[in-house]
Amino acid sequence: MRVVIIMGSPSDAEFSARITGALDELGIAWETRIASAHKVPRYVMDLLAEYEADPTPKVYITVAGRSNALSGLVDAQVSAPVIACPPYSDKFAGGDLFSSLRMPSGVAPAVILEPASAALLAAKMLGLVEAELRSAVREVQQQHAQRLLEADAAARE
Repeated sequence: MRVVIIMGSPSDAEFSARITGALDELGIAWETRIASAHKVPRYVMDLLAEYEADPTPKVYITVAGRSNALSGLVDAQVSAPVIACPPYSDKFAGGDLFSSLRMPSGVAPAVILEPASAALLAAKMLGLVEAELRSAVREVQQQHAQRLLEADAAARE
C-alpha cells in the first residue's frame, strides 16, 4: 500500500472515489479508511501507529469537511506527507475550507481541493523514490497538455 486515504465519515466516500480513480489511473496502490478525529481520536492514533510501523513509503490523503481536525491530527502523528483534500460544501459556501487552510505551527499538511490533483501530488511525492511514478506523472502532464493543444486547434476552426 502506498496511499492511505482516511475519510472523516462515510459521507466522504463519493468524493474519495474521485481520488482513488485518479490513483488507479496512475497505477498507485491505495487503501481507504474511515476514522473521525472528533469522534474516535484514539482509534485514529492506533490506526496511524500501525501504518507508521510499516516502512513502505506512503502518502496520506485526508478527506474531511466542516471542522477538519483529521488532517492536522494525522499530520502531527506521522512522518510521511499528508495531503488534506476537503470536500467543498455548498451548505457553508466554502467557509468550512478554512479549517483545512490554517494549522498550528509544526503541523503542515498540503491542501489540495481537487481530488485528481491530490492523487497527482501523491504520485509526485512517491515519485521522489520511484522512477516509474515519475514517468506516470510526466505522462499525465503530457495528456493534459495535448488536450489543451487539441482544444486550441478546434477553437481556431
